[in-house]
Amino acid sequence: MATDLTGTVAVITGASGGLGAHFARLLAANGAAVAVTARRVDKIQAVADEITVGGGRAMALALDVADAAAIGPVLDAVQAELGPIGILVNNAGIGGDGLALDISIEDFDATFNVNVRGTFFAAREAAKRMIAAKVEGRIVNIASIASHTVLPGLSAYCGSKAAVAMLTKSLAREWARRGIAVNALAPGYIETAINDAWWPTEGGQKQLKGFPRRRLMDASDLDEAFLLLAGPAARAITGSLITVDDGQSLPGGG
Repeated sequence: MATDLTGTVAVITGASGGLGAHFARLLAANGAAVAVTARRVDKIQAVADEITVGGGRAMALALDVADAAAIGPVLDAVQAELGPIGILVNNAGIGGDGLALDISIEDFDATFNVNVRGTFFAAREAAKRMIAAKVEGRIVNIASIASHTVLPGLSAYCGSKAAVAMLTKSLAREWARRGIAVNALAPGYIETAINDAWWPTEGGQKQLKGFPRRRLMDASDLDEAFLLLAGPAARAITGSLITVDDGQSLPGGG
C-alpha cells in the first residue's frame, strides 16, 4: 500500500519500543515527520536518531500520558519544531494483568490512567491543535482484541481496551464535522515487552496451541491497516475498529 505522508507531522505515544517504535519507523518511511514520545528518553532518542540517520525528520520527547497536564506542552513543542500535527497514534499502554480477585487497586488504576485517560486526553489535546490549524487530522488509537474478546486473567486490561473502542466512536462522532478521522486498530497477540516472558512458559505454549494458526503475529502484519487509518485513505473512515488478529479472536481460538 503506497501512502504518501510527505509534509505530515505525526506524534506517537509509547514509542520506546514494540509497536510504537515500529509505527514510528513506518510513518517515517512513508514521508511523515515523526515525534516519538514515551517515559524512557534513551529509548525514544535511539528511535529518533535512527529515523534521522535514514534521512527522515524526527524528534524525541519525554511524556507520561498518565500525566494529562504534560500532554499539551509536549504537543506544543512538537508543533514548534516540526509543524502542525496531522496524525496522533495513541499507542501508550500497560498490561494490567492479574485475576480480578488479586489485582491491586494501584495496578487497576494505573491501567486505566494510561490506557483510557491517556488516550482520551492525548486525543483531545491533538484535536484542539488540528482544529486550530484547520488540519484534516487522523487519530489512530491502538486498541486490542481485548476490546471485544475476553482474555482470561486480564479483566482490567479488557475493560480498558473496551473503553478505548467506545471512546474512539464517541470522539469520531463529536469531531466528524471538524475533519478529524478517529479510528482504532485492534491487534491480536504480537510478542512485545509486555508479554515476551509469557510465551515460553507452559501456559503460554498452551495458549499458542489454542490459536487457529498456532502462532503469534508479526508487527508488520498491521502495516496495511495502520497506514489505511493514518493516511489519506481514511477520508471517509471514522469511528471504526479494525481487527487484525490472525483469527485469534475467532470462536474456539485463543
